[in-house]
Amino acid sequence: MIIEKIAANIDQFNKEYLEKYHIEKVYLESSDLVKRIQRVNSDHSREIGIRLQEAKDLKPGDILFMDDNNMIVIDVMPDDLLIISPRSIQEMGNIAHQLGNRHLPAQFEGDRMLVQYDYLVEALLKELGVPYDREKRKLKEAFRHIGHSHG
Repeated sequence: MIIEKIAANIDQFNKEYLEKYHIEKVYLESSDLVKRIQRVNSDHSREIGIRLQEAKDLKPGDILFMDDNNMIVIDVMPDDLLIISPRSIQEMGNIAHQLGNRHLPAQFEGDRMLVQYDYLVEALLKELGVPYDREKRKLKEAFRHIGHSHG
């Protein structure tokens, strides 16, 4: 089976509507959400080729296939994250600068910064006394590495 476009997202439908479907899942690492071409397996051992025509990231809940009775849906595996909770804008700026120097991508939820777990970053946070937690959490989108040069 080759998938070239996303049929819909499961969040578009109410719970009652979804109850009539058998839902098969494809579990991806969050980093795989940005890949337009990949070969995956469903939780029913079905091999699926994804070759998206549109330059758009996959999202948890995206429906790869749908007929009258069945759906194949994307789900994301939890990431090991550091949830950083700076106490001031100055502390946020300082830690953002430190992480930027390490070329680590971050996501933001309100006043908290999320980065993929790294023992060196954890050591830095401890050294600086910046509050943080370590959690396994499903992300709604992949971390994006942004390339640049120091030239």
